[in-house]
Parts: sequence; C-alpha cells; structure tokens
Amino acid sequence: MVNLKGDERLDFLLAEELRIIQSPSVFAFSLDAVLLARFVYVPIQKGKLIDLCSGNGVIPLFLSTRTKGTIVGVEIQERLHDMAVRSIQYNQLDDRLSMIHGDIKEMPKILGHAKFDVVTCNPPYFRTPATREINENEHLAIARHEILCTLEDAIKSASQLVRQGGKVAFVHRPGRLIDMIELMRKYRLEPKRIQLVYPKAGKEANTLLVEAIKDGSPDLKIENPLIVYNEENEYTPEIREILYGKE
Repeated sequence: MVNLKGDERLDFLLAEELRIIQSPSVFAFSLDAVLLARFVYVPIQKGKLIDLCSGNGVIPLFLSTRTKGTIVGVEIQERLHDMAVRSIQYNQLDDRLSMIHGDIKEMPKILGHAKFDVVTCNPPYFRTPATREINENEHLAIARHEILCTLEDAIKSASQLVRQGGKVAFVHRPGRLIDMIELMRKYRLEPKRIQLVYPKAGKEANTLLVEAIKDGSPDLKIENPLIVYNEENEYTPEIREILYGKE
C-alpha cells in the first residue's frame, strides 16, 4: 500500500516491473530520464552509483533493474525527495536504493570524494532568464532552470564524487554540447561516448547523451543516432524496446 498525497498518482515504469509516484503539478519524468538510464554503462553485479538532480527518483529506479549495486539519489526539493522515498519503499528496494535531501554541490563534502563508480545527472537545462520568463510553478522552475544548480555545478560535483576511471553520464540539450565538453575537461572528465536523439528523421536533434571517464584518455565514440518517432508519429522500434521491452 502506498500513501499518495494531493494530486499524486502511482504510475507504471513502462518496461520495468516497478511503480513510481508522480504529480502533474510537481514533477513527472520525461523520456530524457529513461534514455539516460539506458545509455550509461553500469556495473552489473556490484558497485556504487549516485544520481544527481534525481527529481522523483526515476533514474535510480530504472538503474535498479540494470545493476545489483547500491544507488543513491540526491534531490534538493523536499516534495520530490519525499515522493522518491515513498516510491523506493513501495517497490521494496530500500536495501539497495536510498535518497538524500540536499544540494548536489554539498555532496562531495558530505559523502566524500571518489566514492562512486558511476554518476548520472539530468540537470536543469535552461539558463535562468528574466524572472517573468520563469515558470510560475516553483517546483517546475527549479527542475528546468539553473536556479539552484548550474551545469558547471553538476559537472564539478560529479567529478569530485566519481572515482578515477569511473563513469559520469549526463543528458542535456545539444546546444550545450560545447559547454559540456569544456566543463568536463576542466574537471578531469574525458568525454568517451556521445549519442544524439532526434524527434523524427530529418528533424534537428533535441536531446544529447554524453558519457565521460574520470581521467580517461581522449578517444570519443559517436553512437548511432536515436530517432523517437516514425512518420506515423508512432515510437520507432528502438524506442519501443527501451520503453516497453522486447516484444
């Protein structure tokens, strides 16, 4: 039994045999989070993983199906943190998954440097504009805009948390690719894999996936492009498999 609050609902995590608490007025995960959880290489049998800017815990929940390691999520918004904790409890994953209510910038000091094998992050995408242009919903504004956390904050924290040779993976917008590469190298993260996601064939890419290795050697691999919809506005086979599993 789960204790839902306000307008919360209990959703299926699509291909996974898991459920997640969501709220349309606070937060609902997007395809970006699913793609990041599928993109990153993770240790299968054991390891320590941490997800920054976790929201309602969707990436830790997805990652739990790919690794037997322990996973920590970090979320600064109390309401989202609470939703994530209850989802973890509902799915009976308390033995491997945990959530921290806090600022990702403080995590290296709190948790220690070089303690994790894998770091994932789905950070706010948009630089903070003039106040009038920000979503009036505080929860959505913080999730989408660099109000409490910039891209540099996220990359710096990720670099400090991951061990040498460990992996760091981000999802963002293609327009920030150069910023991401420059910041990753500034903080000793060498980009090793990039994948661009396109809404349709012939359209511009709208999602960027990047995986880097701490103190890795320069050698970048460009993965095959991922296309979300076909001409009939239906999910492509690749996306259907990611979302619903093999048919």
